[in-house]
Amino acid sequence: MSRGNAVRRLYVETLIRTDPETLWARTQEPGEHQRWDLRFTEITYLPKADGEPQRFRYATRLFPSRTPRFLTVAGTGTSAGETRRADGTRVSALRFASPHPLSLLKEGSGYWRYVPVDGGVRFLTGYDYRPRWGRFGRVADRWVFRPLMGWATAWSFDRLRLWCEAGVSPERARAHWLAETASRLLVPVAAAVILPPAAALLALAAAVLLPPSRLTPAARRCLRTAPPRTSVPALLDTLEPA
Repeated sequence: MSRGNAVRRLYVETLIRTDPETLWARTQEPGEHQRWDLRFTEITYLPKADGEPQRFRYATRLFPSRTPRFLTVAGTGTSAGETRRADGTRVSALRFASPHPLSLLKEGSGYWRYVPVDGGVRFLTGYDYRPRWGRFGRVADRWVFRPLMGWATAWSFDRLRLWCEAGVSPERARAHWLAETASRLLVPVAAAVILPPAAALLALAAAVLLPPSRLTPAARRCLRTAPPRTSVPALLDTLEPA
């Protein structure tokens, strides 16, 4: 999907020190995938005939638990995977679409690549989509939604890395992140109330600049710019629009 030079295809890459089978299972099985991926609340495979691409339904709640049904954005898609490529890599491609009027994301496509390397797997994704809501949607996507989607993808990849490498479950990783984020917000506020201005500024600088805990997911640990000559897998061309 190309819409000129105004926006870029989203790209995220990380190195995960695990075996390909574990990584494939935790990214391809819906029940595992929805645990670590911040972008989705629910992923469900739909019935399919033998030899056809896998169809799926996804949903994202706009607010935490007990969100009214009309505030749950849902869509459908098709996916296919290759696990026996000559170079040892694996590929998964998908096309997706949402008819929900509250979904800025109208339709899109993307892929995951799994590249074995010494000590682990380079796990990377590239995807793009077409927004709805006309000109307002294009502006909102460029300046707000697309950067947020890029951050959420990278944060989720690091959450997955912690699960595979350190055994930190996605639920624990989220709790670590919430606690650390709260402390980074509250410490400067408390310092501003009880400390002299110079000390309060130091507390603010520390809250912003200190690296995250090794048990806390962080988008900054992922590569966000595609290397030169990055190509879209041919598998994507075999999928019909969702």
